[in-house]
Amino acid sequence: MTAATRTTPTAPTAGAATTDAPPADARALGLAHYAARGVLEQILARHGVTFQQQVVLRAAATAPTPPTRDGLVADVRGTLKADPAGIQTVVDGLLDKGLLVEDGVHLPATDAGRELLAAVGTAVAPVSARIWGGIPAEDLAATGRVLALVTERADAEFAALTDG
Repeated sequence: MTAATRTTPTAPTAGAATTDAPPADARALGLAHYAARGVLEQILARHGVTFQQQVVLRAAATAPTPPTRDGLVADVRGTLKADPAGIQTVVDGLLDKGLLVEDGVHLPATDAGRELLAAVGTAVAPVSARIWGGIPAEDLAATGRVLALVTERADAEFAALTDG
């Protein structure tokens, strides 16, 4: 191939659809996850919490009834696939910060914890709108179906590898 016939791929412009994107795979999913998580972690850091703390706090705050410590750890482990001992440490940190409170055997979010989640949600909303905005509804629906299937299959593999 001569220099005259060689083509150089160009990056899409901001907001342009990527019609020549490679098919979705684990790497593409990972890159999207870490890009979005990096944005979220920057916002969380401004509020003095980590990603794991936010996940644990949200699980406690959105549970239909205040969770027990074991129930909260199991719920978050199912979400993050993280070590239960590490999640216990996160729970302890949230208790120390006054974002969770021990109420008998239950660990409900405090008013401060719910206020923190609301503040984070307010900060994340415009960023999320810029990231997700303009993606056609049919693309989001297809992506949602694929991600649900990948999650289901990966959860099954994780359970098999960890014996439940």
